[in-house]
Amino acid sequence: MEHGWHTVAVVALREKWNELIPGSAALADDLIARYVGRTRRAYRDQYLDTVLTALDSLLQLSTDPTSVRLAAWFHRAAHEHGATPAEDAEASARLAEQLLPEYGVDPVRVAEVARLVRLTGDLATPPPDSYAPPRRDANGDVLLDAVNATLATAPARYTAHTSEVRRDAGDRRVAAEHRYNEVRALLDGHLYRTQLARQRMGTAARANLENELAGLDTELPAPWRGWQQAALTATATFGAIGTVVVAIAAAGASWRVPPDEAETGWPPIALAVLAFVSAPVLFRTARSGSQRSRLIAGAVVAVAVTCLLVAWAQLPVTNPAVGVGQRVPLLISALLLYLVAGGAALSGSLLRTRHARYTPARNLGQQLAWLAVPGVIALTLLLIVQPVARNYVLSSNERVESVRRTSGPAPRSTANGQVVWVNRALSGAGAEEAVATKYGIAIPRQAGTVEMLDAETGELRWRYSRSDSDEKPDIIATGDGAYVLAEFADVGYLLLDADTGKRKAAWPGRTRDHTIQQADPLLTGEHVSRGSDKLHGTDPDGRDRWTFEPGRCTDIGAVATRSTVIAFLGHSCGTDPDEMVGLDLESGKELWRKPSDDMYRRPVVVGDTVVVAEPGGDSDVPAALLALDPRTGDTRWRWPVPRNWACRTLMNAAGNLVVVVDCPGPATQENRKTVVTAIDATTGKTAWQTTAPVNPRTRVAVTTDARVVSLTRGQQGCRLNTITKSGHRVSPLPPGISCSRDIKALGDLLLTSGNGTVIALR
Repeated sequence: MEHGWHTVAVVALREKWNELIPGSAALADDLIARYVGRTRRAYRDQYLDTVLTALDSLLQLSTDPTSVRLAAWFHRAAHEHGATPAEDAEASARLAEQLLPEYGVDPVRVAEVARLVRLTGDLATPPPDSYAPPRRDANGDVLLDAVNATLATAPARYTAHTSEVRRDAGDRRVAAEHRYNEVRALLDGHLYRTQLARQRMGTAARANLENELAGLDTELPAPWRGWQQAALTATATFGAIGTVVVAIAAAGASWRVPPDEAETGWPPIALAVLAFVSAPVLFRTARSGSQRSRLIAGAVVAVAVTCLLVAWAQLPVTNPAVGVGQRVPLLISALLLYLVAGGAALSGSLLRTRHARYTPARNLGQQLAWLAVPGVIALTLLLIVQPVARNYVLSSNERVESVRRTSGPAPRSTANGQVVWVNRALSGAGAEEAVATKYGIAIPRQAGTVEMLDAETGELRWRYSRSDSDEKPDIIATGDGAYVLAEFADVGYLLLDADTGKRKAAWPGRTRDHTIQQADPLLTGEHVSRGSDKLHGTDPDGRDRWTFEPGRCTDIGAVATRSTVIAFLGHSCGTDPDEMVGLDLESGKELWRKPSDDMYRRPVVVGDTVVVAEPGGDSDVPAALLALDPRTGDTRWRWPVPRNWACRTLMNAAGNLVVVVDCPGPATQENRKTVVTAIDATTGKTAWQTTAPVNPRTRVAVTTDARVVSLTRGQQGCRLNTITKSGHRVSPLPPGISCSRDIKALGDLLLTSGNGTVIALR
């Protein structure tokens, strides 16, 4: 039966030869025998018949029909198992060059036939300009369209042909992968080069190719294929959702600081609503390759770009009184996210047009993409958008005015009642808030300003101010006086260079309720209303280096030396006694722990010693002063407090001395005496003691050389009381000094306050 079918096929093919070359019957038989050979798996007689049949309908478009027909007969006459189309075409061209001259074919025609045969080695997609190429190849176009006519055969015949080609190619998986890429390349192009072939065969050929590609797609393992499409779709969807979140956050912030009464909150709300509605639309758009989808995505991109330009044009102009609000960077960030969402949807739609319709419905790559994209967007918002927005507001609203003076040495006040210098530019500030640094005296003032004064002359060295704060900041010196740490309301903590006033670091208000004292790292105490207090070792950039959390129902008091922290733990529930704990300041590692039946109070650091007050029962006066070794917790010495002392028992560090201020006798209004005692911090022995006729309720300041000073009001004005080892001295002060405000000792320099002035005493 098979032999009879081949006989019919041979007869049909001999009729198509139709004496193409006079006296060439033997050549026709030779070529037909090659196509019907028993060893050939692909490109058999059915294939040749399809090509020749299609060629008959296209031949009128060629300029040399005979050469084209000969090329069609020869183009797969030579075929080896596993050979590539290019290899078959080359072998077939050489066969034509060998056989045709034997039948008297003109050499010019032989060369044309060989050229055309070699063209069939690459049947891939025509170039993009194939509709109107700069130079037409009519013969080549007709031949290649006839060869590609196999793409437009009946589905069953097409499937049989492609199966034969793949089986003939060798390894099944390699052949399938090669065919998959080949079919996709064909579908991305025009398939046919002539208009007539496109009209007659284009639709059927594309349907066959798409069905074949769908079948190949189910055969090939594709754990990652399509992740790009999934990632773009997820970016479009979650980008719009991220826009909603950021826009809502922007709605709760102001566009400028202080807020404008005419300022409205509808723009971010409108953007949030628009992005919320856009999320499902962009999801569908990114998964569709239609022109409508691309138009929708393009419209979203256009809206985002337009809104960005409008927002940029409406940025508030900053000055010392007007700043940029948090809504500015948040709204711009939301619009950028919306732009990314629209751009991802547009890219996904374009990718879908070319490739994504042939990807699996779901696989590992797509699932990971859908999981990774929201995580990336969330991390972007947390680690990039939020810090950038905060840094933008910080930078836009700060100003540093520098006089560029070198700092002079701080003079020593001799307390003779004279004035060294007066600074009159500090309305709303006083000497009691001044902080000593290596480069001068830092003083906070209203309207969110910190000023650095030259300690020698009182002249301004630099001024740091913020447009987004109208309250007086709280400041301390840190880094051994190299930095000023300023806490601004609604801004957070800023670390300023004490020499230049430039901001070195900033961190937000997560530590606003913490108590901070100078240490390296900064010692930060976090007070919690419920639960447990915490201690943090905080680096100058605001990051916690270590955290100490003793447990529930525990409040903490702590002091730091240069290398150690002593924490005093008070347990408010359970039966555990109060404790003292020593921690390494650098690492937070616990060094020692011991119970403390009565919580020590008012710790003072003197060199490498911590002096605490031992409670004296119900009285506020301690029973004794104890010196603790911070590295071991051992008691170095104990100094009993006289029983007749009845006042506050203030302790201050002065060099290597502990200066104790109290009153002898009862704490009554009639008691007008103050006793000052200097204790050697190394031995615990009394260095000296002086009693002076000074009201014990007067606020005092202690210099580093152990002078205890205070202000009292006399008949002739304000007076300066100085208590030292040698006794008590009263010095009248010039007019303009306020006795109702505290005196401040910065080292050995004494500062007082006047009406809008800070005064340094000689």
